[in-house]
Amino acid sequence: MLHAAKRHFLAASVSVAALMTAPALFAQEVVFVLNTSEVGAPTYNPIRASNLNTATGLIFDRLVEMDQNRQYHPHLADSWIEAPDGMSWTFKLKPGVKFHNGEPFNAATIAAWVPLFAGSDNSYMVDAIGSVEVVDDLTVKFVMKHPDPNLLYNLSSTFMSVVEPKSFAALGDDYGVTEVYGTGPFKLESFTVGQETVLVRNDDYAWPTDLTANQGPAKIERAVFREIPEDSTAFLELKTGGVDVLLGVPTDYLGELAKEPSIGVVTLPGQELSYMVMNVTKAPFDDIKVREAAAKAINQKEILDTIYGGVGQVADTFLISALAESHVAPEFRISYDPARSAALLDEAGWVMGADGIRAKDGVPLQIQLWTQSDSSFRRLTEVVQAQLKAVGIGAEITTFDSSMIRDEYKKGEQQAAVRSYFWDNADIIDWFFGGDRIGYPNISMFNDPKAEELRAKAMSGSANSEERVANFIKYHEYVLSQFPFSPIYQPVVNVGYNKERIKVPEVLNAPSFQNIAIMDLEVTE
Repeated sequence: MLHAAKRHFLAASVSVAALMTAPALFAQEVVFVLNTSEVGAPTYNPIRASNLNTATGLIFDRLVEMDQNRQYHPHLADSWIEAPDGMSWTFKLKPGVKFHNGEPFNAATIAAWVPLFAGSDNSYMVDAIGSVEVVDDLTVKFVMKHPDPNLLYNLSSTFMSVVEPKSFAALGDDYGVTEVYGTGPFKLESFTVGQETVLVRNDDYAWPTDLTANQGPAKIERAVFREIPEDSTAFLELKTGGVDVLLGVPTDYLGELAKEPSIGVVTLPGQELSYMVMNVTKAPFDDIKVREAAAKAINQKEILDTIYGGVGQVADTFLISALAESHVAPEFRISYDPARSAALLDEAGWVMGADGIRAKDGVPLQIQLWTQSDSSFRRLTEVVQAQLKAVGIGAEITTFDSSMIRDEYKKGEQQAAVRSYFWDNADIIDWFFGGDRIGYPNISMFNDPKAEELRAKAMSGSANSEERVANFIKYHEYVLSQFPFSPIYQPVVNVGYNKERIKVPEVLNAPSFQNIAIMDLEVTE
Protein backbone atom coordinates (compact mmCIF):
# COMPACT_ATOMS: atom_id res chain seq x y z
CA MET A 1 0.00 0.00 0.00
CA LEU A 2 1.55 3.44 -1.61
CA HIS A 3 -0.97 3.62 -2.98
CA ALA A 4 0.30 4.68 -1.60
CA ALA A 5 0.87 4.46 0.72
CA LYS A 6 2.94 1.01 1.26
CA ARG A 7 6.57 1.41 -1.08
CA HIS A 8 10.89 1.13 -0.50
CA PHE A 9 16.08 1.48 -1.64
CA LEU A 10 19.69 1.88 -0.09
CA ALA A 11 20.71 5.49 -0.72
CA ALA A 12 23.69 6.62 -2.70
CA SER A 13 25.04 10.10 -2.95
CA VAL A 14 24.95 11.22 -6.57
CA SER A 15 26.30 14.54 -7.76
CA VAL A 16 24.26 16.80 -9.99
CA ALA A 17 26.92 16.52 -12.65
CA ALA A 18 26.69 12.75 -12.64
CA LEU A 19 22.91 12.97 -12.99
CA MET A 20 23.06 15.22 -16.04
CA THR A 21 23.27 12.45 -18.59
CA ALA A 22 21.54 12.05 -21.92
CA PRO A 23 18.24 10.20 -21.55
CA ALA A 24 18.26 8.02 -24.62
CA LEU A 25 21.13 5.74 -25.40
CA PHE A 26 18.42 3.69 -27.08
CA ALA A 27 15.98 5.34 -29.50
CA GLN A 28 12.97 3.80 -27.80
CA GLU A 29 14.17 4.29 -24.23
CA VAL A 30 12.20 6.40 -21.76
CA VAL A 31 13.80 7.63 -18.54
CA PHE A 32 11.45 8.14 -15.61
CA VAL A 33 12.12 9.69 -12.20
CA LEU A 34 10.15 8.02 -9.44
CA ASN A 35 7.95 10.09 -7.16
CA THR A 36 9.74 10.88 -3.89
CA SER A 37 7.10 8.83 -2.04
CA GLU A 38 8.39 5.79 -3.96
CA VAL A 39 12.08 6.32 -3.26
CA GLY A 40 13.68 3.62 -1.15
CA ALA A 41 12.16 0.31 -2.28
CA PRO A 42 14.73 -2.48 -1.67
CA THR A 43 12.92 -5.25 -3.54
CA TYR A 44 10.48 -6.11 -6.33
CA ASN A 45 9.05 -8.96 -4.29
CA PRO A 46 5.38 -7.96 -3.98
CA ILE A 47 4.58 -10.61 -1.38
CA ARG A 48 7.26 -9.59 1.13
CA ALA A 49 7.48 -5.86 0.40
CA SER A 50 5.90 -3.13 2.47
CA ASN A 51 6.64 -0.52 -0.20
CA LEU A 52 6.60 -0.86 -3.98
CA ASN A 53 7.16 1.53 -6.87
CA THR A 54 5.78 2.15 -10.36
CA ALA A 55 8.14 -0.30 -12.05
CA THR A 56 6.51 -3.17 -10.15
CA GLY A 57 3.32 -2.81 -12.16
CA LEU A 58 5.26 -3.31 -15.39
CA ILE A 59 7.15 -6.44 -14.30
CA PHE A 60 3.98 -8.18 -13.11
CA ASP A 61 0.34 -8.46 -14.07
CA ARG A 62 -2.64 -8.84 -11.76
CA LEU A 63 -5.80 -10.90 -12.02
CA VAL A 64 -7.89 -7.73 -12.30
CA GLU A 65 -7.26 -4.03 -12.91
CA MET A 66 -9.07 -0.98 -11.55
CA ASP A 67 -10.02 1.95 -13.80
CA GLN A 68 -10.25 5.66 -12.99
CA ASN A 69 -13.86 5.20 -11.81
CA ARG A 70 -12.85 2.41 -9.40
CA GLN A 71 -14.50 -0.25 -11.54
CA TYR A 72 -12.79 -3.61 -12.07
CA HIS A 73 -11.68 -5.03 -15.43
CA PRO A 74 -10.30 -8.43 -16.48
CA HIS A 75 -6.58 -8.95 -16.88
CA LEU A 76 -5.03 -12.35 -16.10
CA ALA A 77 -8.55 -13.34 -15.12
CA ASP A 78 -10.87 -13.24 -18.13
CA SER A 79 -13.98 -13.27 -15.94
CA TRP A 80 -15.18 -14.09 -12.44
CA ILE A 81 -18.32 -15.05 -10.55
CA GLU A 82 -18.97 -14.39 -6.86
CA ALA A 83 -21.35 -16.76 -5.08
CA PRO A 84 -24.51 -14.99 -3.79
CA ASP A 85 -23.42 -15.58 -0.19
CA GLY A 86 -19.88 -14.37 -0.87
CA MET A 87 -18.40 -17.70 0.22
CA SER A 88 -16.71 -18.53 -3.08
CA TRP A 89 -15.27 -16.85 -6.17
CA THR A 90 -14.61 -18.63 -9.47
CA PHE A 91 -12.11 -17.12 -11.92
CA LYS A 92 -11.68 -18.03 -15.59
CA LEU A 93 -8.05 -17.37 -16.53
CA LYS A 94 -6.63 -15.94 -19.74
CA PRO A 95 -5.09 -18.60 -22.00
CA GLY A 96 -1.62 -18.46 -23.55
CA VAL A 97 0.05 -16.41 -20.81
CA LYS A 98 3.70 -17.13 -19.95
CA PHE A 99 6.08 -15.86 -17.31
CA HIS A 100 9.36 -14.21 -18.29
CA ASN A 101 11.23 -17.44 -17.56
CA GLY A 102 8.96 -19.45 -19.87
CA GLU A 103 6.82 -21.07 -17.18
CA PRO A 104 3.09 -21.23 -18.05
CA PHE A 105 0.46 -19.25 -16.19
CA ASN A 106 -2.55 -21.37 -15.25
CA ALA A 107 -4.81 -22.44 -12.38
CA ALA A 108 -1.95 -24.35 -10.74
CA THR A 109 -0.02 -21.05 -10.60
CA ILE A 110 -2.80 -19.43 -8.57
CA ALA A 111 -3.03 -22.46 -6.25
CA ALA A 112 0.72 -22.18 -5.55
CA TRP A 113 0.79 -18.37 -5.37
CA VAL A 114 -1.90 -17.60 -2.77
CA PRO A 115 -0.30 -19.70 0.04
CA LEU A 116 2.99 -17.80 -0.41
CA PHE A 117 1.44 -14.87 1.48
CA ALA A 118 1.27 -16.84 4.75
CA GLY A 119 3.36 -15.20 7.46
CA SER A 120 4.04 -12.04 5.43
CA ASP A 121 2.96 -8.49 6.29
CA ASN A 122 0.63 -8.70 3.28
CA SER A 123 -1.13 -11.89 4.37
CA TYR A 124 -4.24 -9.89 5.26
CA MET A 125 -4.96 -9.58 1.54
CA VAL A 126 -5.66 -13.32 1.28
CA ASP A 127 -6.67 -14.13 4.86
CA ALA A 128 -10.32 -14.53 3.86
CA ILE A 129 -9.43 -17.26 1.34
CA GLY A 130 -9.82 -20.66 2.99
CA SER A 131 -8.58 -22.76 0.07
CA VAL A 132 -7.84 -22.59 -3.64
CA GLU A 133 -9.33 -25.29 -5.83
CA VAL A 134 -8.07 -26.05 -9.35
CA VAL A 135 -11.22 -26.73 -11.38
CA ASP A 136 -9.38 -27.16 -14.67
CA ASP A 137 -6.24 -25.74 -16.28
CA LEU A 138 -7.81 -22.28 -16.72
CA THR A 139 -10.41 -22.24 -13.94
CA VAL A 140 -9.71 -21.65 -10.26
CA LYS A 141 -12.07 -21.36 -7.29
CA PHE A 142 -11.48 -19.49 -4.05
CA VAL A 143 -13.38 -21.05 -1.17
CA MET A 144 -13.73 -18.32 1.44
CA LYS A 145 -13.52 -18.48 5.22
CA HIS A 146 -15.87 -15.51 5.25
CA PRO A 147 -17.07 -12.99 2.64
CA ASP A 148 -14.51 -10.39 1.63
CA PRO A 149 -16.04 -7.34 -0.07
CA ASN A 150 -12.51 -6.01 -0.65
CA LEU A 151 -11.23 -9.03 -2.59
CA LEU A 152 -11.27 -7.47 -6.06
CA TYR A 153 -9.45 -4.40 -4.76
CA ASN A 154 -6.78 -6.62 -3.23
CA LEU A 155 -6.41 -8.58 -6.46
CA SER A 156 -5.91 -5.32 -8.39
CA SER A 157 -3.17 -4.13 -6.03
CA THR A 158 0.52 -4.31 -6.98
CA PHE A 159 1.02 -6.24 -3.74
CA MET A 160 -1.04 -9.01 -5.35
CA SER A 161 0.98 -9.01 -8.56
CA VAL A 162 1.19 -12.64 -9.65
CA VAL A 163 4.68 -14.08 -9.11
CA GLU A 164 6.13 -17.19 -10.76
CA PRO A 165 6.06 -19.71 -7.86
CA LYS A 166 9.00 -21.95 -8.86
CA SER A 167 11.53 -19.12 -9.15
CA PHE A 168 10.08 -17.51 -6.02
CA ALA A 169 10.88 -20.65 -4.05
CA ALA A 170 14.28 -21.19 -5.67
CA LEU A 171 15.57 -17.64 -5.23
CA GLY A 172 14.36 -17.07 -1.66
CA ASP A 173 15.37 -13.64 -0.37
CA ASP A 174 17.04 -12.84 -3.71
CA TYR A 175 13.70 -12.92 -5.50
CA GLY A 176 12.93 -9.35 -6.48
CA VAL A 177 16.50 -8.21 -5.86
CA THR A 178 18.82 -10.13 -8.18
CA GLU A 179 16.14 -11.71 -10.35
CA VAL A 180 12.38 -11.46 -10.68
CA TYR A 181 9.87 -13.11 -13.01
CA GLY A 182 6.35 -11.95 -13.75
CA THR A 183 4.07 -12.02 -16.78
CA GLY A 184 4.18 -8.25 -17.29
CA PRO A 185 5.00 -6.14 -20.36
CA PHE A 186 8.59 -5.56 -19.17
CA LYS A 187 11.38 -7.75 -17.82
CA LEU A 188 13.95 -6.76 -15.23
CA GLU A 189 17.35 -6.09 -16.78
CA SER A 190 19.08 -4.53 -13.78
CA PHE A 191 18.33 -3.15 -10.35
CA THR A 192 20.79 -0.99 -8.42
CA VAL A 193 19.29 -0.49 -4.99
CA GLY A 194 18.62 3.18 -4.27
CA GLN A 195 19.66 4.38 -7.69
CA GLU A 196 18.11 2.86 -10.79
CA THR A 197 15.94 0.10 -12.23
CA VAL A 198 16.18 -0.83 -15.91
CA LEU A 199 13.38 -2.76 -17.60
CA VAL A 200 13.34 -4.14 -21.15
CA ARG A 201 10.25 -4.84 -23.23
CA ASN A 202 8.67 -8.28 -23.17
CA ASP A 203 8.27 -8.77 -26.93
CA ASP A 204 6.05 -11.82 -26.36
CA TYR A 205 3.47 -9.82 -24.42
CA ALA A 206 0.01 -10.46 -25.89
CA TRP A 207 -2.37 -10.32 -22.92
CA PRO A 208 -2.87 -6.67 -21.87
CA THR A 209 -5.94 -5.45 -20.03
CA ASP A 210 -8.73 -3.84 -22.07
CA LEU A 211 -7.93 -0.55 -20.32
CA THR A 212 -5.00 0.09 -22.70
CA ALA A 213 -5.46 1.19 -26.29
CA ASN A 214 -2.31 -0.79 -27.10
CA GLN A 215 -3.21 -4.47 -27.19
CA GLY A 216 0.29 -5.74 -28.02
CA PRO A 217 3.77 -5.30 -26.56
CA ALA A 218 4.70 -1.92 -25.09
CA LYS A 219 5.59 0.82 -27.57
CA ILE A 220 8.87 1.61 -25.81
CA GLU A 221 11.82 -0.80 -25.70
CA ARG A 222 13.40 0.19 -22.39
CA ALA A 223 12.08 1.89 -19.29
CA VAL A 224 14.64 3.32 -16.87
CA PHE A 225 13.40 4.32 -13.42
CA ARG A 226 15.77 6.60 -11.54
CA GLU A 227 15.57 7.64 -7.90
CA ILE A 228 16.40 11.28 -7.26
CA PRO A 229 15.34 12.25 -3.73
CA GLU A 230 16.02 15.97 -4.27
CA ASP A 231 13.01 17.58 -5.97
CA SER A 232 15.11 20.47 -7.29
CA THR A 233 17.61 18.11 -8.94
CA ALA A 234 14.85 16.02 -10.52
CA PHE A 235 13.10 19.14 -11.77
CA LEU A 236 16.34 20.45 -13.30
CA GLU A 237 16.84 17.11 -15.04
CA LEU A 238 13.40 17.37 -16.65
CA LYS A 239 13.98 20.96 -17.75
CA THR A 240 17.37 20.20 -19.30
CA GLY A 241 16.34 16.96 -21.00
CA GLY A 242 18.24 14.62 -18.69
CA VAL A 243 15.06 12.63 -18.09
CA ASP A 244 11.84 12.20 -20.02
CA VAL A 245 9.15 11.82 -17.37
CA LEU A 246 9.00 13.11 -13.79
CA LEU A 247 6.33 11.05 -12.01
CA GLY A 248 5.86 13.54 -9.19
CA VAL A 249 6.25 17.27 -9.89
CA PRO A 250 5.97 19.30 -6.68
CA THR A 251 3.16 21.83 -6.91
CA ASP A 252 5.48 24.76 -6.22
CA TYR A 253 7.28 24.02 -9.52
CA LEU A 254 4.12 24.15 -11.65
CA GLY A 255 4.43 27.87 -12.33
CA GLU A 256 7.97 27.47 -13.59
CA LEU A 257 7.00 24.46 -15.69
CA ALA A 258 4.26 26.49 -17.38
CA LYS A 259 7.01 28.71 -18.84
CA GLU A 260 8.72 25.72 -20.49
CA PRO A 261 7.25 25.12 -23.98
CA SER A 262 8.80 21.66 -24.22
CA ILE A 263 7.29 20.36 -20.96
CA GLY A 264 3.76 18.98 -20.62
CA VAL A 265 1.97 18.26 -17.35
CA VAL A 266 -0.71 15.68 -16.59
CA THR A 267 -2.62 16.28 -13.35
CA LEU A 268 -4.48 13.40 -11.71
CA PRO A 269 -6.50 13.04 -8.50
CA GLY A 270 -4.19 12.24 -5.61
CA GLN A 271 -3.96 9.00 -3.68
CA GLU A 272 -1.46 10.39 -1.19
CA LEU A 273 -1.90 11.90 2.25
CA SER A 274 0.68 13.75 4.37
CA TYR A 275 0.45 13.63 8.15
CA MET A 276 2.35 14.01 11.42
CA VAL A 277 2.44 10.80 13.44
CA MET A 278 3.00 10.65 17.20
CA ASN A 279 4.40 7.74 19.23
CA VAL A 280 1.71 7.10 21.85
CA THR A 281 4.16 5.14 24.04
CA LYS A 282 6.71 7.97 24.37
CA ALA A 283 6.38 11.05 26.55
CA PRO A 284 4.90 13.56 26.06
CA PHE A 285 2.62 11.81 23.55
CA ASP A 286 1.61 9.09 26.00
CA ASP A 287 -0.81 11.79 27.22
CA ILE A 288 -3.83 12.06 24.91
CA LYS A 289 -4.24 15.74 25.82
CA VAL A 290 -0.79 16.52 24.44
CA ARG A 291 -1.50 14.46 21.31
CA GLU A 292 -4.75 16.32 20.66
CA ALA A 293 -3.04 19.65 21.33
CA ALA A 294 -0.27 18.87 18.86
CA ALA A 295 -2.75 17.58 16.27
CA LYS A 296 -4.85 20.73 16.46
CA ALA A 297 -1.81 23.00 16.31
CA ILE A 298 -1.36 22.11 12.64
CA ASN A 299 -2.82 24.76 10.34
CA GLN A 300 -3.67 22.66 7.28
CA LYS A 301 -5.07 25.58 5.27
CA GLU A 302 -1.93 27.67 5.81
CA ILE A 303 0.20 24.75 4.63
CA LEU A 304 -2.00 24.24 1.55
CA ASP A 305 -1.74 27.90 0.60
CA THR A 306 1.87 28.68 1.45
CA ILE A 307 3.69 25.48 0.54
CA TYR A 308 1.46 24.05 -2.16
CA GLY A 309 0.04 27.21 -3.72
CA GLY A 310 -3.53 26.14 -3.05
CA VAL A 311 -3.18 23.06 -5.27
CA GLY A 312 -4.66 19.95 -3.68
CA GLN A 313 -6.75 20.02 -0.51
CA VAL A 314 -6.42 19.91 3.24
CA ALA A 315 -6.68 16.58 5.06
CA ASP A 316 -8.77 16.20 8.20
CA THR A 317 -8.96 12.40 8.50
CA PHE A 318 -6.52 9.57 7.76
CA LEU A 319 -8.09 8.69 4.41
CA ILE A 320 -8.16 10.45 1.06
CA SER A 321 -11.52 12.17 0.62
CA ALA A 322 -12.44 10.06 -2.44
CA LEU A 323 -13.10 7.10 -0.13
CA ALA A 324 -16.54 6.60 1.44
CA GLU A 325 -14.81 5.52 4.65
CA SER A 326 -13.44 9.06 5.04
CA HIS A 327 -16.97 10.38 5.66
CA VAL A 328 -16.77 10.38 9.43
CA ALA A 329 -18.98 12.45 11.75
CA PRO A 330 -17.85 16.12 11.96
CA GLU A 331 -16.74 15.85 15.59
CA PHE A 332 -14.06 13.32 14.64
CA ARG A 333 -12.40 15.46 11.94
CA ILE A 334 -9.07 16.90 13.03
CA SER A 335 -8.68 20.59 12.17
CA TYR A 336 -6.66 23.61 13.26
CA ASP A 337 -7.82 24.91 16.64
CA PRO A 338 -5.01 26.77 18.48
CA ALA A 339 -7.30 27.82 21.34
CA ARG A 340 -8.17 24.19 22.02
CA SER A 341 -4.45 23.28 21.82
CA ALA A 342 -3.53 25.91 24.39
CA ALA A 343 -6.33 24.90 26.73
CA LEU A 344 -5.39 21.21 26.57
CA LEU A 345 -1.73 21.94 27.30
CA ASP A 346 -2.76 24.11 30.24
CA GLU A 347 -4.94 21.27 31.56
CA ALA A 348 -2.05 18.84 31.18
CA GLY A 349 0.16 21.08 33.35
CA TRP A 350 2.42 22.47 30.64
CA VAL A 351 3.05 26.14 31.44
CA MET A 352 4.16 28.60 28.77
CA GLY A 353 7.71 29.88 29.33
CA ALA A 354 9.28 33.21 28.51
CA ASP A 355 11.07 31.60 25.56
CA GLY A 356 7.78 30.47 24.01
CA ILE A 357 8.30 26.80 25.01
CA ARG A 358 6.08 25.26 27.65
CA ALA A 359 7.50 23.35 30.63
CA LYS A 360 6.26 21.04 33.37
CA ASP A 361 8.14 20.29 36.58
CA GLY A 362 11.17 22.01 35.09
CA VAL A 363 11.15 19.84 31.94
CA PRO A 364 10.63 21.71 28.63
CA LEU A 365 8.02 20.48 26.18
CA GLN A 366 10.64 19.65 23.58
CA ILE A 367 10.33 16.81 21.05
CA GLN A 368 12.32 15.21 18.26
CA LEU A 369 10.50 15.57 14.93
CA TRP A 370 11.72 13.12 12.29
CA THR A 371 11.54 13.60 8.55
CA GLN A 372 13.02 12.29 5.32
CA SER A 373 15.85 13.87 3.37
CA ASP A 374 13.63 14.62 0.36
CA SER A 375 13.30 18.39 -0.05
CA SER A 376 9.49 18.27 -0.11
CA PHE A 377 9.42 16.56 3.30
CA ARG A 378 11.94 19.00 4.75
CA ARG A 379 9.91 22.05 3.67
CA LEU A 380 6.73 20.65 5.16
CA THR A 381 8.46 19.62 8.39
CA GLU A 382 9.90 23.10 8.90
CA VAL A 383 6.41 24.62 8.71
CA VAL A 384 5.05 21.98 11.13
CA GLN A 385 7.92 22.84 13.48
CA ALA A 386 6.91 26.53 13.45
CA GLN A 387 3.23 25.72 13.99
CA LEU A 388 4.02 23.52 17.01
CA LYS A 389 6.20 26.29 18.42
CA ALA A 390 3.23 28.68 18.16
CA VAL A 391 1.38 26.68 20.87
CA GLY A 392 4.49 26.12 22.99
CA ILE A 393 5.81 22.79 21.71
CA GLY A 394 9.48 22.89 20.75
CA ALA A 395 10.51 20.52 17.97
CA GLU A 396 14.03 19.66 16.88
CA ILE A 397 14.09 18.24 13.36
CA THR A 398 16.07 15.07 12.71
CA THR A 399 16.51 14.12 9.05
CA PHE A 400 17.06 10.57 7.80
CA ASP A 401 17.90 9.32 4.36
CA SER A 402 14.70 8.13 2.66
CA SER A 403 16.04 4.62 2.20
CA MET A 404 17.06 4.23 5.87
CA ILE A 405 14.23 5.84 7.84
CA ARG A 406 12.06 2.69 7.88
CA ASP A 407 14.79 0.78 9.71
CA GLU A 408 14.93 3.60 12.27
CA TYR A 409 11.17 3.45 12.77
CA LYS A 410 11.40 -0.26 13.55
CA LYS A 411 13.43 0.58 16.65
CA GLY A 412 10.40 2.43 18.05
CA GLU A 413 12.42 5.36 19.41
CA GLN A 414 10.72 8.12 17.41
CA GLN A 415 8.57 10.71 19.19
CA ALA A 416 6.95 12.27 16.14
CA ALA A 417 7.49 12.27 12.39
CA VAL A 418 6.20 13.99 9.27
CA ARG A 419 5.52 11.47 6.53
CA SER A 420 3.05 10.43 3.84
CA TYR A 421 1.47 7.33 2.37
CA PHE A 422 0.18 6.54 -1.13
CA TRP A 423 -2.86 4.25 -1.08
CA ASP A 424 -6.51 4.41 -2.07
CA ASN A 425 -8.24 1.93 0.20
CA ALA A 426 -9.47 2.14 3.81
CA ASP A 427 -7.32 -0.83 4.84
CA ILE A 428 -4.43 1.64 5.14
CA ILE A 429 -5.80 2.33 8.67
CA ASP A 430 -5.22 -1.32 9.53
CA TRP A 431 -1.72 -1.09 8.03
CA PHE A 432 -0.56 1.92 10.03
CA PHE A 433 -2.48 1.45 13.30
CA GLY A 434 -2.79 -2.33 13.69
CA GLY A 435 -1.53 -3.58 17.04
CA ASP A 436 0.47 -6.39 15.42
CA ARG A 437 2.45 -3.96 13.22
CA ILE A 438 4.26 -2.04 15.96
CA GLY A 439 7.41 -0.18 14.89
CA TYR A 440 6.85 -0.27 11.16
CA PRO A 441 4.46 0.30 9.57
CA ASN A 442 2.67 1.22 12.84
CA ILE A 443 4.99 4.11 13.65
CA SER A 444 2.59 5.53 16.24
CA MET A 445 2.99 2.29 18.27
CA PHE A 446 -0.79 2.48 18.71
CA ASN A 447 -2.18 -0.72 20.26
CA ASP A 448 -5.63 -0.22 21.73
CA PRO A 449 -8.05 -3.05 22.69
CA LYS A 450 -11.15 -1.23 21.45
CA ALA A 451 -9.39 -0.29 18.22
CA GLU A 452 -8.38 -3.92 17.70
CA GLU A 453 -11.98 -5.04 18.13
CA LEU A 454 -13.21 -2.48 15.62
CA ARG A 455 -10.31 -3.29 13.31
CA ALA A 456 -11.18 -7.00 13.22
CA LYS A 457 -14.79 -6.23 12.36
CA ALA A 458 -13.76 -3.78 9.64
CA MET A 459 -11.23 -6.13 8.07
CA SER A 460 -13.11 -9.42 8.22
CA GLY A 461 -16.58 -8.97 9.70
CA SER A 462 -18.45 -7.53 6.73
CA ALA A 463 -20.81 -9.49 4.48
CA ASN A 464 -20.91 -6.85 1.73
CA SER A 465 -19.46 -3.51 0.66
CA GLU A 466 -22.04 -1.43 2.52
CA GLU A 467 -21.27 -3.19 5.80
CA ARG A 468 -17.56 -2.82 5.19
CA VAL A 469 -17.86 0.95 4.72
CA ALA A 470 -19.93 1.28 7.91
CA ASN A 471 -17.50 -0.86 9.91
CA PHE A 472 -14.48 1.06 8.65
CA ILE A 473 -16.09 4.39 9.47
CA LYS A 474 -16.51 3.26 13.10
CA TYR A 475 -12.90 2.03 13.22
CA HIS A 476 -11.65 5.22 11.56
CA GLU A 477 -13.61 7.43 13.98
CA TYR A 478 -12.17 5.66 17.01
CA VAL A 479 -8.59 5.99 15.77
CA LEU A 480 -9.21 9.69 15.09
CA SER A 481 -10.56 10.11 18.64
CA GLN A 482 -7.26 8.86 20.08
CA PHE A 483 -5.10 11.35 18.13
CA PRO A 484 -2.09 9.18 17.21
CA PHE A 485 -1.56 11.50 14.22
CA SER A 486 -2.53 14.83 12.70
CA PRO A 487 -3.67 14.89 9.06
CA ILE A 488 -2.12 17.62 6.93
CA TYR A 489 -2.49 17.58 3.15
CA GLN A 490 -3.89 15.70 0.16
CA PRO A 491 -1.90 16.48 -2.99
CA VAL A 492 -2.89 15.99 -6.57
CA VAL A 493 -0.42 14.08 -8.74
CA ASN A 494 1.44 16.16 -11.33
CA VAL A 495 3.36 14.22 -13.96
CA GLY A 496 5.78 16.26 -16.06
CA TYR A 497 7.05 14.99 -19.41
CA ASN A 498 9.11 16.10 -22.39
CA LYS A 499 6.36 16.58 -24.94
CA GLU A 500 8.86 17.02 -27.78
CA ARG A 501 9.95 13.43 -27.25
CA ILE A 502 7.09 11.65 -25.49
CA LYS A 503 3.47 11.29 -26.56
CA VAL A 504 1.12 10.70 -23.62
CA PRO A 505 -2.27 9.06 -24.22
CA GLU A 506 -5.15 11.55 -24.25
CA VAL A 507 -7.26 9.33 -21.99
CA LEU A 508 -5.84 7.54 -18.95
CA ASN A 509 -8.17 4.71 -18.02
CA ALA A 510 -6.52 4.30 -14.63
CA PRO A 511 -6.52 5.95 -11.20
CA SER A 512 -2.82 6.81 -11.44
CA PHE A 513 0.02 7.27 -13.94
CA GLN A 514 1.39 3.74 -13.79
CA ASN A 515 1.38 0.56 -15.86
CA ILE A 516 -1.75 1.27 -17.93
CA ALA A 517 -0.57 4.75 -18.97
CA ILE A 518 2.99 3.58 -19.64
CA MET A 519 1.76 0.81 -21.96
CA ASP A 520 0.35 3.54 -24.24
CA LEU A 521 3.36 5.91 -24.10
CA GLU A 522 5.15 6.55 -27.39
CA VAL A 523 8.55 8.00 -28.25
CA THR A 524 8.08 10.51 -31.08
CA GLU A 525 11.74 11.31 -31.85
